[in-house]
Amino acid sequence: MPTFLEEISPEASKMKQTTLKLASVHLEREVTVQLIFPENGRNLAQPLPVLWLNDGQDLKVLGVENSLKNLISTKKIKSVFVVAIEAGDRLQEYGTMDVPDYKKRGAKSRAYADFVLQELLPFLRKNYPISAAPADNVFAGLSLGGVSALDISWHYPQFFQKIGVFSGSFWWRKKALNAGYVDSDRIVHQQIRMGAYKPGLKFWLQTGTADETSDRNKNGIIDSIDDTQDLITELILKGYTLQNDIQYVEVVGGKHNSSTWSQVFPDFLLWAFKNN
Repeated sequence: MPTFLEEISPEASKMKQTTLKLASVHLEREVTVQLIFPENGRNLAQPLPVLWLNDGQDLKVLGVENSLKNLISTKKIKSVFVVAIEAGDRLQEYGTMDVPDYKKRGAKSRAYADFVLQELLPFLRKNYPISAAPADNVFAGLSLGGVSALDISWHYPQFFQKIGVFSGSFWWRKKALNAGYVDSDRIVHQQIRMGAYKPGLKFWLQTGTADETSDRNKNGIIDSIDDTQDLITELILKGYTLQNDIQYVEVVGGKHNSSTWSQVFPDFLLWAFKNN
């Protein structure tokens, strides 16, 4: 049975934070999930849009609650229900469901998706006033957690239609660099290329110019930027547009860390939940 530990956050007196501990059948472990929602969230007339966040253990350092407080109080965004799932074995539970990487990482990524869709999501919908509309459900993650968020949303657009990826690990590949690797071995890119167009999906993709130093094709552009821009090309070829469906944010001097991601998190929230 799930257990709860509730407290009112001192930083945002109108928000409540709850720790949910859920024994997962699919992952065969206890999963800790942090929930943030308006203090009067159970009494709202309309269900709340939802931010599903991988790497939920970074909730505080990302400044999510303070960002929500500021944006909601100034009426720039709607009230939001946050589901921050703390990571377990990231290298096995995050990744791509259909294809593991060349080191067989991501082997539990389907089990993780099953946990989210078959255990966590039904429990929350039963117990909290959250929206079931796909356009109201935003899935985001950091680094490899971002790949997981995109992978789950791509496979299940009937649940999630907005995707946020911070410094995504889009290098995720089927072959090692010294084993005949070519760019078509990147798994997420191939997944988009071979998949069908999914109406309604929206993508928010962020990189930093100091995300890393690797430049495997020696073109003067670091791999994280190359991989993200190539993914955008695949999305455009699939039928998505920069005008309506894709937001790319490149942070000058931005690094592969929570300090950079926290800087742009308010912009992401504004993109995802902006008041019309």
